Amino acid sequence: MTRKRLLDCCASDFVSMDNAELLYAIRASEGRVMVSETIAITQPLLNNVTNAELAASQGADILLINMFDCENPQIQGLPADIAPQHILHELQRLTGRVIGVNLEAVDPEFAVAHNDIWRMKPGRAATAENARKLVAMGAKILVLTGNPNNGVSNHALGMAVRDIRDAVKDKAVIIAGKMHGAGVVQESGSHIVSEEDIIWFASQGADIVLLPAPGTVPGMSQQRVASLVDTAHGHGVLAMTAIGTSQEGADTHTIRQIALMSKMAGADLHHIGDTGYMGIALPENILAYSIVIRGVRHTYARVARSINR
Repeated sequence: MTRKRLLDCCASDFVSMDNAELLYAIRASEGRVMVSETIAITQPLLNNVTNAELAASQGADILLINMFDCENPQIQGLPADIAPQHILHELQRLTGRVIGVNLEAVDPEFAVAHNDIWRMKPGRAATAENARKLVAMGAKILVLTGNPNNGVSNHALGMAVRDIRDAVKDKAVIIAGKMHGAGVVQESGSHIVSEEDIIWFASQGADIVLLPAPGTVPGMSQQRVASLVDTAHGHGVLAMTAIGTSQEGADTHTIRQIALMSKMAGADLHHIGDTGYMGIALPENILAYSIVIRGVRHTYARVARSINR
């Protein structure tokens, strides 16, 4: 494939892209890549249409699937007759988008038992075995992060990055970082991530670091996030800002503010979370965010471009 901006890529480009081409496409888009996260196991907003398909219809370039258990693969809203090993490939075929999946690096020091919907399952753990399974299923991006109360620390994330990089080599883009404390109070608010953490993630093999978007986590100002992004760029990795605090369910004006602050902070990718309603951001907020960072021309092109191209 001729190297091109992700902005200009169509479904057939995404299918054939290797790791280097995907990273180039993101970098060449200059802060105009939209990532929308959805939950695999919740009832879809539109009943028999996956939340990922809905997110794609609002301008998302990359569809990130949360709570996807590779030992019991399912995405609510997909046809029931799809073989488990083909679920991610089928989602890619239906949406024409790049597919990513979350894995969680639980630190035994902070792990606690709970019965929330977010509770851990072995098939969601950030292990080499799970990473290999997801790549075989069709994931092009692996996001090492943590859901609420699961005890995910930056130390555990860094260790998992190295194990998974060794396991998948260059077959997947690896993103690492937290959107919120993820059950580790010491690593919350302005202490959620440090420059040293970012440098370590990069040295362990991460391609992209995940940072809370300005205005989402207490203390994460535009200036603070910009400093962290500069550290990432200075060590050869990209940066993705994330809304993981249910503010994906805020009013559109707030989303526009976060989007513009994230772009001014230097984000290469812009993530919007999965619990505006439970399972997906407010659809209109995905569209609004996309328009802020790249205008209607690129947003409508992504929405309108046929998956058969």
